[in-house]
This record gives sequence, C-alpha cells and structure tokens, in this order.
Amino acid sequence: MVLELYLDMLSQPCRAVYIFAKKNNIAFMMKNIEMLKGQQFSEDFNKVNILRKVPVLKDGDFTLEESTAILLYLSRKYNTPSHWYPPDMKKRGRVDEFLAWQQSTIHVSCSKIFWLKVVIPMFINQQLPPEKLHDVTEDLTTNLQKLEDKFLRDQPFLIGTEISLADLVAIVELMQCMGAGWETFEGRPKLQEWRKRVEVFLGKELFAEAHARILNNQEMRNMTIDPSLKVQLKPFLLKMMK
Repeated sequence: MVLELYLDMLSQPCRAVYIFAKKNNIAFMMKNIEMLKGQQFSEDFNKVNILRKVPVLKDGDFTLEESTAILLYLSRKYNTPSHWYPPDMKKRGRVDEFLAWQQSTIHVSCSKIFWLKVVIPMFINQQLPPEKLHDVTEDLTTNLQKLEDKFLRDQPFLIGTEISLADLVAIVELMQCMGAGWETFEGRPKLQEWRKRVEVFLGKELFAEAHARILNNQEMRNMTIDPSLKVQLKPFLLKMMK
C-alpha cells in the first residue's frame, strides 16, 4: 500500500516532511489539505485525524501526526542516510535539542509573523496594532541571534559538518517569514551562507518547488476564503491581535 501524506504547503512542518520524503526518494501519495479553506474540518479528514491538523502520515492502517514524529518514522523505516539523524548519541542529542528548542521559539515567532501579516488581513478588515508586530519581530530577532550563537556558531550546519533534520526544520521555518515579507536573512551573513549550503544540498529545484506557494504573494492575495470559516475563526484571530 502506498504511503499517504496529508499536507498543506503553506505549513512549515508540512514542507519539512515533503522535502525530506522527496530528497530521500520515498514514494508517497500526496493528499492536499488547504487549511485556509477549512478543509481540515471536513468529515473525510476527521476520519484521518481527529486533531484536524497537518501533517499526517498514513501507512496502511497506521496513522501518525506531528512533523517531528513523522520525520523520525520516515528516517527509520526507509533507512535514510545517517547524517539526518546521526547514530552518534551526542550528535543525535544536538538534533533533539534543536528540535525541542525551536518549537517554542523560532516556530512560534515565524508562525505569528505569518498569521499577523498574511492570514489575519485575509479574514479581518481591521488594522493590525503596530506594537503587536513589533513585539513578535523583536522575539524573532532575539531567537535568530540565539540560533547563530548556540547552534550554528562557525559550523557549516547546525550540528556540525553535515546537514541534519535540525537544518531542514530550521530552513522551512525561516522561509515562512520570507513568505510574510520579512527579510529574515538581511544583515546576517552567517545565516545567509548557511541558507545557501542547505539549499544546494536539498537541490534548488526541490527547494523552490516546496516554497513556491509560500513565496507567491499574488496567489495569497487572491485566495478565496470560505465565509463560514471567516465567522468561525474571527474570535480566535481577534484574540491574536490583542
């Protein structure tokens, strides 16, 4: 039975799973779920994942949620090259450390910037408080400095000389901010060089393909939002703006 991946390419974790599977020649059938159109609330998707989140992996009668769990499952099942998740316990510990750290720092900051600058204006015709965006970008600036000082340092990649899951997860997060029009790498030559190395390793065509939607501002502006979804999400979005 063909592996199924339920993905929304506007989502950072989904892009990480997509790139990993493609780069490692893992055959899969993609099930596109457009969350901004409310497709996660459909009855069909509820049968796949009652959490109504993506990404989701379906391998026969086995279903798995959460991107980190999916990446590790794929790396083990398909015996992908060891640099992704090194057998050396100390290197593996560094990957685990970054994946845990970024979830409450880089991921939160990049997601908030994308929602505040891109998603909320699509749903609510209301001006965004300038101080709200300022606070979020300040958090991201602080976290980017920590990423450089703690993890990248003077290494080619985040845990050493070879690319790992840490680099893959980090790059899709930072590209999310680019999709929101925030110049993530500006004034950060060390991060700029790191991005080039990651992009070259992953392959420029695959990298561009995975990020095509997030970087297509015209498509984002022209996206049609279901009116019922606007009503459903409005209280949550207004709360984000406070």
